[in-house]
Amino acid sequence: MIRSHEELETFETLKQFPGEETYSLTDQMRRSSRSVCANVAEAWRKRRYEAAFISKLNDAESEARRHRSG
Repeated sequence: MIRSHEELETFETLKQFPGEETYSLTDQMRRSSRSVCANVAEAWRKRRYEAAFISKLNDAESEARRHRSG
């Protein structure tokens, strides 16, 4: 579960990864973190429609979970 927006800020963390991980793991984490933010923004735009709002938040959580597990 995401507890803070700071958990979504991955770019500084990724700078500390070893060089051999530059393209594979870091690329996936960057794409995933962008997707989380996009899904949260989309959820906010659809907040009037409870089912759509919850669905987009679930999408964001799923993406964040994938991001955390690699």
